[in-house]
Amino acid sequence: MESLGPEAWEAVRLSLKVAFWATLVALPPGLAVAYLLARGRFPGHGLLNGLVHLPLILPPVVTGYLLLLSFGRQGWLGAPLEAVFGISLAFRWTGAALAAGIMAFPLLVRAIRLAIEAVDPGLEEAAATLGASRARVFATVTLPLILPGVIAGAVLAFAKAMGEFGATITFVSNIPGQTQTVPTAIYAFLQVPGGEGAAMTLVVISIALSLGALFVSEWLARRVARRVAGR
Repeated sequence: MESLGPEAWEAVRLSLKVAFWATLVALPPGLAVAYLLARGRFPGHGLLNGLVHLPLILPPVVTGYLLLLSFGRQGWLGAPLEAVFGISLAFRWTGAALAAGIMAFPLLVRAIRLAIEAVDPGLEEAAATLGASRARVFATVTLPLILPGVIAGAVLAFAKAMGEFGATITFVSNIPGQTQTVPTAIYAFLQVPGGEGAAMTLVVISIALSLGALFVSEWLARRVARRVAGR
């Protein structure tokens, strides 16, 4: 291993920033979709489930290319976003966060959905018979019970966002200081002679960050579970 230069440390900082915002933005819709899939019975349920999991099946490069077609400066969404709101996602860190969030979304939804399905519907029905609205039932009964699953899903999403490569490099390229994350920096170092040492250092940093996230996740999940159980 060897010491890293400013550009490599900037890649680490940008990776944390991208993963944080990708997870934060994906969490509310992920929670809503997971609840819909777990409790909803409606036409198109299977189609929605398939669309949610599509990023796990498609090659990441395909997802990145679809994002480029949609949110690029000439894309059907990207062009009006830039013209009306001045928002440009392609070749920016915000685009990297979007790509990472989409790739992490299936893992987030699946973890939360499994947690919701483990909750006894009778508890929710009992609260509803006492006059609580559906939103109040979710906030006071369902959400506290599934909180460990929400935390686990968020950490899985964060870790996936930290390690995203294919969709990110296709959509926002690999621009040092702007869109270069840890995975793309490792790839860049491996393309030049003598870059193996810096690449290995980034690999070790990436492993340490992932293990740290898992440790925090386990600690938070156990603490929340004890609180829910009243211990």
